[in-house]
Amino acid sequence: MIIEAYGQTDVGRKRDHNEDYYLIDQDLGLYIVCDGMGGHAAGEVASEHAANAVKRVLVANKKILDEFAQKDVPDSRERVIALVENAVQTACGEIYAMATADSGKAGMGTTLIMMLVVGGKGVMGHVGDSRLYMVRGGQIHQFSDDHSYCTEMIKRGKMTREQARQSPYANVITRAVGIQESVQVDTLLFDILPGDTFLICTDGLHGYTEDPNELAELLDVKEAAGIPQSLIDTANTRGGKDNVTTVILRAVGDAQDKALEDQRAREVNLKLETLKKIPLFRYLTYQELVKVLNITYLETHDADTTIIREGESGEELYIVLSGRVSVSREGQEIVELHPGVHFGEMALVDQSPRSATITAREATRLLVVQRRSFYTLIRKEPVLAVKLLWSFVQVLSRRLRETNEQLSGARNQLSDSARENPFHDVSDFE
Repeated sequence: MIIEAYGQTDVGRKRDHNEDYYLIDQDLGLYIVCDGMGGHAAGEVASEHAANAVKRVLVANKKILDEFAQKDVPDSRERVIALVENAVQTACGEIYAMATADSGKAGMGTTLIMMLVVGGKGVMGHVGDSRLYMVRGGQIHQFSDDHSYCTEMIKRGKMTREQARQSPYANVITRAVGIQESVQVDTLLFDILPGDTFLICTDGLHGYTEDPNELAELLDVKEAAGIPQSLIDTANTRGGKDNVTTVILRAVGDAQDKALEDQRAREVNLKLETLKKIPLFRYLTYQELVKVLNITYLETHDADTTIIREGESGEELYIVLSGRVSVSREGQEIVELHPGVHFGEMALVDQSPRSATITAREATRLLVVQRRSFYTLIRKEPVLAVKLLWSFVQVLSRRLRETNEQLSGARNQLSDSARENPFHDVSDFE
């Protein structure tokens, strides 16, 4: 798979200088867009320094990237995500120190949105209100969340999107690189498939392209090289009140590896479609599903293999991706589970012994979520955590109702039996 990349920046129609900066490093697989703030000779310094500081840290730790490219396992994922966070934090500390040392640069800072391509995966690092979008199969997905006052108000239900557009605080951001000595960095790891198109841009563009369907059409064109200029023209035609910067990435399949790439694409889509059907994840957005997918790993089991054993401890949730498994208790089979069904979810919330034995009926592939990874995710993602908690409550509530109905049915049967045989009392069977 080859990544084509094209970038362009423009001062816009209203500003007299450009504080945006973008970086494209094809060899490293690094693509960054920054929107500086702090006025002339400060904002542009912050944006350029941030991008180059991130690059410097990644180059110095390229061994971590190489290890991840060779072996995508939970530990290598954690290391590469931590490296991205560290790179942005390094940039933040350096810009803060520069601003502190020079009164002319007081308040200097920048947004930063980056995409690092490693071994068929993308890693996002994000601070501020610049954005990362992906178009796949004609559908557009926003991977970044704006760190802005209005976005926070919308999340809390204090403001509608229309009110946010009209708010005098629409451009107030709540996080930036360099304003303080450190900053919270949003990260996301995701699969890149042939045909995917990615847009990294500043608010000078996305402020004029709020309709996702329109933006998808602007990005989903055959020749990617002309997209940056087309997007800049769109922003300038609609007002151009800010600097405009766009970087376009297009993943192009390799004809020699087409069979392998097609297989990988089917696998990625199967995992996402399976997660979408799981009741626990029914309320999650595409971006949130990707976050859940990133904490899973794949297990394969031959026929007649015991996956979990009744009475043993465990801390994994399992999702059947393909194959069939049998659920038994005290040696008696209860039910057979097929693809798209999960089991063991209570291990994520308590440490009680397994309540049943699960055995593979045939060759079976499972997506696995460990409790430690699950807790790490929900600590970082409070909105996602609330959605999962609500889903857990609904699943448990449904199971309680089903159990009550079964117990009620059993009690009625015993009552009927007692009436037919007056020599026994119902209490004898309780």
